[in-house]
Amino acid sequence: MKKKKTIGLVAHDNRKKDIIEWASWNWKELAPHNLVCTGTTGKLIDEVIRLKCEENNSIPPHVTCLKSGPLGGDQQLGAMISEGGVDVLIFFWDPMQPQPHDVDVKALLRIAVLYNIPTASNRSTADFMISSSLFHEEYKPIIKDYSKYIKRDVDLV
Repeated sequence: MKKKKTIGLVAHDNRKKDIIEWASWNWKELAPHNLVCTGTTGKLIDEVIRLKCEENNSIPPHVTCLKSGPLGGDQQLGAMISEGGVDVLIFFWDPMQPQPHDVDVKALLRIAVLYNIPTASNRSTADFMISSSLFHEEYKPIIKDYSKYIKRDVDLV
């Protein structure tokens, strides 16, 4: 994980306001990094951080917008994590509202744990994460070897 990180940002509909407020408050910490967001969350975060950067004569971060979560954005983000393209995941999910793509959400969180990337699911954890000295440093996460869980081709014959 390089000093300049790629940060995944996701929020369910009932949590979009929260993640936008959080991103607006933490724009200085986010600006030096690359941001990858699902759907509407990405458009809203790009707008708020770009505005803050313009007001302060700062360079805005590069924001990549994926598809909306229910349309495959969670899966796109999970694929990026599995390929080493995302270093941190901040996912403000709504524990009180059933989601039509709950299996995708579960898969995304599983991949984040599998590849041992820092993951925040609420504002408090995101605050702790972004204020950590490790946030702006190089960091090498230890990836567990799961190869013993994978059946070999000879086992399948």
